[in-house]
Amino acid sequence: MISARPSSISAVTNVSSSREKKDERPSAASTAGPLFNKDLGQHILKNPLVVDGIVDKANLKPTDSVLEIGPGTGNVSVKILPKCKKLTVVEMDPRMAAELSKRVQGTAEQKKLDIVVGDFLKVDLPYFDVCISNTPYQISAALTFKLLQHRPLWRCAILMFQREFALRLVAKPGEELYCRLSANVQLLAKVDHVMKVGKNNFRPPPQVESSVVRVEPRQPPPPIDFNEWDGMLRILFGRKNKTISATFKTQTTLEMLEHNYKTICAVNHIDVPMDFNVKEAVQAVLDSVGMSDSRAAKMDNDDFMKLLSAFIDAGFRFTAV
Repeated sequence: MISARPSSISAVTNVSSSREKKDERPSAASTAGPLFNKDLGQHILKNPLVVDGIVDKANLKPTDSVLEIGPGTGNVSVKILPKCKKLTVVEMDPRMAAELSKRVQGTAEQKKLDIVVGDFLKVDLPYFDVCISNTPYQISAALTFKLLQHRPLWRCAILMFQREFALRLVAKPGEELYCRLSANVQLLAKVDHVMKVGKNNFRPPPQVESSVVRVEPRQPPPPIDFNEWDGMLRILFGRKNKTISATFKTQTTLEMLEHNYKTICAVNHIDVPMDFNVKEAVQAVLDSVGMSDSRAAKMDNDDFMKLLSAFIDAGFRFTAV
């Protein structure tokens, strides 16, 4: 069954007629086949061994409902269908969706398949136990957080990403690629690198190497306000190799914290002390947890939780009230 949903994506661009006239050589799109659309970041996974490896890593059960993002012509889909109860795929390109529909037509798995044509970032997601995705690389971060925010929580996701993005997801404190993305995703999920995938496994080959990661949401989710958490991490990782004390002394940060502090006081009918000095108050928070000389690049999520809790207890907020 194919259902159409409104679809749009910022990465889609129109090729002007002047450019078409200028470049008369066969493009990568034309040599890859009539279904390929480079503007949508389409790279079809062609190696059956890699396909089998991805599906095996999902440990599918016969009772599972599976969500697949960007199925393309269905090379992974046809391996998922015999192993699950239901498969919902979200495909941006109607031509790809039609190709997949034809591929399963008349088979025993046809009734298991639901095809949604639309932008993954805009469609409503159904219930699913497992997600598998050959992710359009331009939406990697947005896709990851949409999945992690989905409720009810799912069991695991097997996701293909550009190699560097995947390595950021699993990076640990002190490593070069450790960043705000690393800390945010690891707060919400356990992430493991499971497979490298070379560019020649795709048609046409992308310009970058790829990796597959396994993501398992933390259940229950950590009892933390994610907006406050991310607001603090934006500041810390903006200068991740500086000491936290130096990071929090910037005028912009101090003005934001003072504004939010006074707003919280006003909302809760609390008088702001006449001698309130935001710089001294922030330093007092850092001293209370012994982190003045710490650097975000080497702090783990337990450190961040401890620091955020101290700021909240002192009346500070990192998002607008």
